[in-house]
Amino acid sequence: MKEILSLEQVSYSYPTDDDEVVKAIDGVSLSVKDGEWIAIVGHNGSGKSTMAKLIIGLLFPQDGVVNVFNEQLTNENLWDIRSRLGIVFQNPDNQFVGSTVQDDVAFALENNGIPFEEMVKRVHESLKQVKMSEFLDHEPHHLSGGQKQRVAIAGALALRPNLLIMDEATSMLDPQGRDEVIRIVQELKQRTGLTVISITHDLEEALLADRIFVMNKGKILQTGTPDEVFKHGEQLESIGLDMPFALRVSELLRKNGLSLEGEHMTEEELVNELWTSHFKM
Repeated sequence: MKEILSLEQVSYSYPTDDDEVVKAIDGVSLSVKDGEWIAIVGHNGSGKSTMAKLIIGLLFPQDGVVNVFNEQLTNENLWDIRSRLGIVFQNPDNQFVGSTVQDDVAFALENNGIPFEEMVKRVHESLKQVKMSEFLDHEPHHLSGGQKQRVAIAGALALRPNLLIMDEATSMLDPQGRDEVIRIVQELKQRTGLTVISITHDLEEALLADRIFVMNKGKILQTGTPDEVFKHGEQLESIGLDMPFALRVSELLRKNGLSLEGEHMTEEELVNELWTSHFKM
């Protein structure tokens, strides 16, 4: 797989009110391949949100290089590169500019000079992809949280991006809305091979990734597949991250004398073993 994004020894610092400097990102290097789902996780203040801003060009590194689509991200090529990115933020209300759902999805296309007939086609296609076609003429602010975020994803997809970046995109949703959004992104990735970067503190969401980067104090603390990362559960909990529910329950059952094989990443895996090994007659 070809490389679609890389950070090379990237650092970024913020000044504080008392004239000190906080290093939000400290010498971070990472690489993302085309078609991967990458999760960047960490507690508040770990540096993951600053990393998101560096990746999309809201900030530029004070040291090091950010490469997107094999180009170093600069002021000169920023808008060209952003036209190939889909970006979904934490609060969809902050992204809405149109009076209706279809107007909002069309906004970025119009700004990018897409011809009207092509724009109409893309609006309908992207809303169909996220199962929101019946809401074309609805006002975005009257939708549920999950529906709003699906419209935001449709707006990103209408640009036909090579890379979708979700910056805490499910953190303000209820469990049903979160599940809706994650399911849509999973289906899109499977169908189109879309590259996804999910920046989150939710380790349940991170379970879906091909690889996870764990951030702490501006550095990458761990990297690997979900299985590899969650083997170090105590270390993750020590930096303020909550382990996925199934893993926590598995550990509690073991501590109380129940024999379980391996690690259980999902509730389904745990229930299946409990049923087949302990309860099935």
